[in-house]
Amino acid sequence: MNIDRHESFQRMIDESMAGALSAEKQQPLREHLATCATCQEYLSASNRVIAGLSGFSFAVNPTLNARVLAAIRLQVEERRGIRARHTGTIRKHNVPFRNWAAFAGGLTLSFVGSELVYQMAGRVADPMHFVSAHLRAGVLVFWLLPSLCAALCLLAAPGQKRGLA
Repeated sequence: MNIDRHESFQRMIDESMAGALSAEKQQPLREHLATCATCQEYLSASNRVIAGLSGFSFAVNPTLNARVLAAIRLQVEERRGIRARHTGTIRKHNVPFRNWAAFAGGLTLSFVGSELVYQMAGRVADPMHFVSAHLRAGVLVFWLLPSLCAALCLLAAPGQKRGLA
């Protein structure tokens, strides 16, 4: 017997066990099973697996189950709120304090780092034969502006999600 033929009949067996096999395919499957030991073995093994799974059960801690359901509900509510905000039904955008704090910290670090690099640019430019003004302009464009953009992104970042605590 051809291996492909067995695979197609084994797929038909799977469909039959799931109740998805059409009536016109059931008769050829029955005829094939009457003569094919390989597919009979596959059907028998599949029946044993299903029988073994039918007795499988486990107990779930009710508090864990309630916490998981609450977390799922919270996630759905947050997604609905985000979707509503994107569609314009909610106009008010509350930025959490931690986002403002991260923004202020990022802005401070950005300016302090930029000032240090800006001052160092003057000292490094002469030995490397760079024009000091060009190096300082590069610091502004390639350091300060991206740093400001990153700090602004901290404001737009969503608040921290609540866990299952």
